Amino acid sequence: MTVLADADIGTALVVTAHPDDVDFGAAGTIATFTDKGIRVVYCIVTDGDAGGFDRALDNGGMAALRRAEQTEAAKLVGVEDVRFLGYKDGTVEPTLTLRRDIARVIRQVRPDRVITSSPERNYARMGPSHPDHRAVGGATLDAVYPDARNPYAFPELLTEEGLEAWTVREVWLTGGMANNHYVDVTATLDRKLAALRAHVSQTAHMDTLEDFVKGFLGRNAGAAGLPEGTYAEGFQVVPSA
Repeated sequence: MTVLADADIGTALVVTAHPDDVDFGAAGTIATFTDKGIRVVYCIVTDGDAGGFDRALDNGGMAALRRAEQTEAAKLVGVEDVRFLGYKDGTVEPTLTLRRDIARVIRQVRPDRVITSSPERNYARMGPSHPDHRAVGGATLDAVYPDARNPYAFPELLTEEGLEAWTVREVWLTGGMANNHYVDVTATLDRKLAALRAHVSQTAHMDTLEDFVKGFLGRNAGAAGLPEGTYAEGFQVVPSA
């Protein structure tokens, strides 16, 4: 399995179901990308309106709050372009409409690398396997191949919106059980933690957030053969060519 060198990546697109998904799964890696001058764009499928613990907020209020939290978290790791598709949290399915909407963003952004959630269920931990995560991962893979690269798929994207077909070179999946690539995020751990804390509605109650994050990142580092005291994020890299 060959992973494209970061030096060969101009743009990366991250597609996730909810605000904070990217920060739990890949914010340390994203910070390493932006530090190298890679342009990173976030596409968040829902506004996270079914998340959080403040019952005083209605769904609209929670959605606005979580969009603001994700926008702030993105800035902390060098990302300025955050796009929300506005799907309803908790009800996402890998429909043709979702595939078209993600294919649209791919053709707009024209990324070399796409990061998204695994469409497979993780039987070691329940958290990564939220139905929305799996639906978004599956729809994104379908949008990468064949939809975004095929000018005859969703022809209105070309004929009505002028979006030419685009071939993504590589996909990285988070949250699965088949990691085959690890990124050392020791140097960017503090920024990952800051991004997670920016999601106040989701993490303010987590007194052991830092220990939790260091725990799973430390295990990833061990799996990668990195020295003790280092931290890593894990991915399953899928060539799309």
